[in-house]
Amino acid sequence: MPSIINRLKNPSHTIAGVLRKVWFLFPNDKSFLKVMYRLEIGERLNLSAPVSFNEKLQWLKLYDRNPKYIKMVDKITAKEYVSSIIGDRYIIPTYGVWNHYDDIDFSELPEQFVLKTNHSGGGSGVVLCLNKSKFNHKLARKKIEASLRKNSYNQSKEWPYKKIEPKILAEALLMDNNNSSCDKFDLPDYKFMCFNGKVKCIFTCTSRYSDNGLCVTFFDPNWNILPFSRNHPIDNNPIAKPKSLELMIELAEKLSQDICFARIDFYQIDDMPYFGEITLYPGGGWERFDPKEWDVKLGNWITLPPEKCCCE
Repeated sequence: MPSIINRLKNPSHTIAGVLRKVWFLFPNDKSFLKVMYRLEIGERLNLSAPVSFNEKLQWLKLYDRNPKYIKMVDKITAKEYVSSIIGDRYIIPTYGVWNHYDDIDFSELPEQFVLKTNHSGGGSGVVLCLNKSKFNHKLARKKIEASLRKNSYNQSKEWPYKKIEPKILAEALLMDNNNSSCDKFDLPDYKFMCFNGKVKCIFTCTSRYSDNGLCVTFFDPNWNILPFSRNHPIDNNPIAKPKSLELMIELAEKLSQDICFARIDFYQIDDMPYFGEITLYPGGGWERFDPKEWDVKLGNWITLPPEKCCCE
């Protein structure tokens, strides 16, 4: 029922979801993005002189196509890329990589682990195993195989995903003192918004697996809460400043050098940061800001390259 109510409240978002399935009807990426932007943001997309954060992400999709981005956003190759820059001590161990769910030999995996697809975002291809004896293979197979079939490039024209071969990986499930039970999991992740190699703001994702739903809270680099939200409610509970904040900022800036915009994600376990993923177009560049003025403020932090690069 809640999903039906949400669709009735935001019919343009529902139409956008339908159009994603018929992406092949659009003559090119630019026309697709213009229509989707109008539906999701409610405004005309200005690609000749983009100003807002969301507008500039659309511009970067079309005109900033550095081949290294493919390795950066693939969750398998990203670990090698990140390790080459900041070292392997911050990398979550990988247990295996497979092409299909039924290729996985679960007897070789530990009691707790994470399954994810290498080319999906937003948790759409992530399955947690907190207890092997209670693991629901039917639901896990359905979610993972559906994610493998999904083409992230067709859905939002995020160019690097066009070149990624979909695969499954299993990696260690990170647990801290608040997540020691086999029946619950709510490890926050810290997402560093890097603009031309500098962290300008950070947000946390909390309550992702709770009944209350995901909360997203923005902070400045000094851990002061910023007065805006983006697509999800702010967490009303106090969020402690992570002890490794300064180190995570340092690592994020190393990983985002020479990139107009990149979001670098970390977890923290026993005051030690662990790399999560690199995202170049968070939310596809069509999540609304509240208040709207922050879309422009973050957009001002992005300096676009002087020339377009559309080569593949």
